[in-house]
Amino acid sequence: MRRAMAQAAEAAARGEVPVGALIVDAEGNEIAVGGNRVIGDSDPSAHAEIVALRRAAANAGNYRLPGATLYVTLEPCAMCMGAMMHARLARVVFGATDPKTGACGSVLDLSAYKVLNHHTAVQGGVLAQECGEQLRAFFRERRLLKKTQQEQE
Repeated sequence: MRRAMAQAAEAAARGEVPVGALIVDAEGNEIAVGGNRVIGDSDPSAHAEIVALRRAAANAGNYRLPGATLYVTLEPCAMCMGAMMHARLARVVFGATDPKTGACGSVLDLSAYKVLNHHTAVQGGVLAQECGEQLRAFFRERRLLKKTQQEQE
């Protein structure tokens, strides 16, 4: 999770919401990392998880990543969870919960739908406080910057 947090810090440095992801294979070897690139790439699908999945699939030469685990600093949304299930990930591990769009139990739980043909195990709350603080600090700084700019006008 700390490697995913480093990717989140890199995203924040680019002005992106600080979410980072890491994918490891069944043996625990790192196969891809990613950080949010939505703003920089002008791509609403460029969430950290999708960036990492694209890199991992390209590295593997296969869109399916059986046995792999994805670590991400924020609970995945429905888009990301759907992509992870299509990639046949074995497991998703996330840090902070997302009460607005979380699709691993906070708003909905895609992994619990028995009608889906692939089920990815989900574990949440890993370094949750630290992952959450990384996000809160980013948004505090943005609000402060906006307030300062407004005062200068």
